[in-house]
Amino acid sequence: MKKRIQILKPYNHNGILRAIDTNGDVVEGVVRDHMLQLALVNNQCIEWNTETGKCYRKDIGLYNDETPTEKEVEASETIEADPVLAFIHNSPELIPDSMKISDLKWKYLMRSAVRSKNIMMTGPAGCGKTLAAQKVVEVLDRPHFYFNLGATQDPRSTLIGNTHFKKEEGTAFKESAFVKAIQTKDAIILLDELSRAHPEAWNILMTVLDYGQRYLRLDEHEDAPTIKVAEGVCFIATANIGNEYTATRTMDRALVDRFTIIEMDTLNKEQEADLLLQLHPGITKSQSNIIAEIASLTRKEVNNETPKLTNAISTRLSVEIAGLLEDGFTLPEAAEACIYPFFDADGGVDSERTYMKQLVQKYIGSDEEKELYATEEESFESKSI
Repeated sequence: MKKRIQILKPYNHNGILRAIDTNGDVVEGVVRDHMLQLALVNNQCIEWNTETGKCYRKDIGLYNDETPTEKEVEASETIEADPVLAFIHNSPELIPDSMKISDLKWKYLMRSAVRSKNIMMTGPAGCGKTLAAQKVVEVLDRPHFYFNLGATQDPRSTLIGNTHFKKEEGTAFKESAFVKAIQTKDAIILLDELSRAHPEAWNILMTVLDYGQRYLRLDEHEDAPTIKVAEGVCFIATANIGNEYTATRTMDRALVDRFTIIEMDTLNKEQEADLLLQLHPGITKSQSNIIAEIASLTRKEVNNETPKLTNAISTRLSVEIAGLLEDGFTLPEAAEACIYPFFDADGGVDSERTYMKQLVQKYIGSDEEKELYATEEESFESKSI
């Protein structure tokens, strides 16, 4: 994957000015000869932004710092020689446009999945944990199984199975879908909402997730057989960790230690606005910016020393708001339908809901009124931004 910033070094080859990158490859048609000449005379290098195309002269030490050492070159050659390593390190090219995750965290996620690690995706609600896990399944194209442990009322039935009695057949044991899943070679098993699961589910999973054991005992079965986890099976769990998630439980440290932790980041305002436009191209750029701005302000408020809000607008909720605007709802209508219900109305004028209404009202006045009084031509132009 091409770097956004590349460092180039000017040199004179038989009277022809050229630029080479830190790997020693010639880069043509990027830097003007006049800039190359100035950089060469002043013993400077060139910083090239591959996205904007702009070049700047920098101290030559920057090029020397970026030049791979002999060990780094050897490591790079080792990576390219190994198909698995090459796939892991080139995997950022496979990041979907609709998913915002750093190249490093994506590579770590893919490496953990390829190496059959137990992975726990953490982060605030609606930040894309489940989506990231689903994208791993798509990219690796492996057998996959989904279990929502947060919605499980009977962990033993979900993870082990049930014993049934029929008059004609007598007592019979029926194993769960989870038993089939862990016996499927190279399967990816998504354990969604693990932090909301019943503690009994955690106890059952202890031996399954332990790299030194990797088995499940079917103690509901008459013979209580032991089922081994198949080769290559990868478990990916999602968890909400924090005091604001009241329906979650504090997970056993022994359980958490069985996972590789990958923390998903909350999108910044610009990233969220871009995502909303990608998912809902029918909204205007102004609308996407307003939704992202409101969400960003709620997140900042929650982190204040004396916050006026106890929870913030998640990216999932932002996407829902954008969907309503795309379907012709106004911002006041979208706020009434899916923003205000998330905030407590207790306290009257000092309530969280009142605070949110005042916040949203600022943007209604700055955007909705302009559209209301715009001419047809102005309205068309604003929607084409």
